[in-house]
Amino acid sequence: MSSINLSIDEQQTCLQVAKQSIAHGLTHGSILSVDLEKFTKALQQQGASFVTLHKKGQLRGCIGTLEARQPLVRDIVEHAFQAAFRDPRFPAVDKNEIEQLEIEISILGKPETIDFKDEVDLLSKLRPGIDGLILEYGSNRSTFLPTVWEQLPKVEDFIQHLKIKAGLSKDWWNNEAKISRYETFSFS
Repeated sequence: MSSINLSIDEQQTCLQVAKQSIAHGLTHGSILSVDLEKFTKALQQQGASFVTLHKKGQLRGCIGTLEARQPLVRDIVEHAFQAAFRDPRFPAVDKNEIEQLEIEISILGKPETIDFKDEVDLLSKLRPGIDGLILEYGSNRSTFLPTVWEQLPKVEDFIQHLKIKAGLSKDWWNNEAKISRYETFSFS
């Protein structure tokens, strides 16, 4: 499912521009502008990414998109800025923190809808550690990247927390819910 595979050099470039974007945001309060011509074809293609920031092993910000809508390198620059300064769960990153930030980038493959007959059937189809999931029901929507399996390795817990994140109760279920899976290519 994940169609993007970046070279080590391209991964390093992505991490560098993410860090530059955060530094630019601290100095100028805006998103770093990038010249696409300076990047490889892989980084110029349409891509969907999440940028996750950690500080001393703790989550410090995470913002991304589920659908490719702009060149990958621009997507990463935008989400690095937003993870540092616009994640509503955290105060904006300050200049004393920038050197302590660990940056992880996840590039998302195209989501695929999972067909299931009920919650038990859905749970049997999940691939822990591989699947990122999107839950949609009415105006409720949430996602977990595959890395969340590290904190929630049991499929029941994973789904319960995904429901809570969507604003539903952990015991809620409706067979009309739409569940999609995606894979990621992640690096830090």
